[in-house]
Amino acid sequence: MKWGRKLAGTEKSASRPGRLVVLVSGAGTNMQAIAEACATGALAATVSAVIADRPTAGALQKATDAGITTLVVERGPGEERPAYDRRLADVVDQFQPDFVVLAGWMKLLSMNFLKRFPNRVVNLHPALPGQFPGTHSIERALQAAQRLGLNRTGVMVHFVADEGVDNGPIIATVEVPIHPADSLESLTERVHEAEHVLLVEALATVLATR
Repeated sequence: MKWGRKLAGTEKSASRPGRLVVLVSGAGTNMQAIAEACATGALAATVSAVIADRPTAGALQKATDAGITTLVVERGPGEERPAYDRRLADVVDQFQPDFVVLAGWMKLLSMNFLKRFPNRVVNLHPALPGQFPGTHSIERALQAAQRLGLNRTGVMVHFVADEGVDNGPIIATVEVPIHPADSLESLTERVHEAEHVLLVEALATVLATR
């Protein structure tokens, strides 16, 4: 299957493999796609750590199986968001990442985190720019298709520059068609396939320009 792709950035060689820290909340299939690309040499990088905000995140086991360092940084009872973000930033900074990748990370990050990694926080979102920010994006796209005749959705990878929801400078986008017979499961499967490909391509782009 082919999708139309739009990549931003110019490539130049890097003197060493990039260092990535991946933040996760869920199953970790996108983290796994990154780890596999690093292992095969498709991505000139290493995943220094996978950090989850909950101990039940399935991504932790996938990372452990791949030999990647894992940590859980939960928000404590009564802990204010700014304090949590500063503590999370301290943990991430120990690994000196070139880029921090939000691969299914389900918490908004405040400037207390973002200012520590300017132009280095990369987010994946299962929608095209300006469409369906926030959660349940695939489900909302399917509902728009059924009610309004929307015939496409997509995936975007972008830098996180501020506390806005799923916005920021675009690195890469890809369109995913919505078929009349699509169920939520079939559309979700195609969007996830697109995510795995686009995220690796986008990371290769930004790593080449660091």
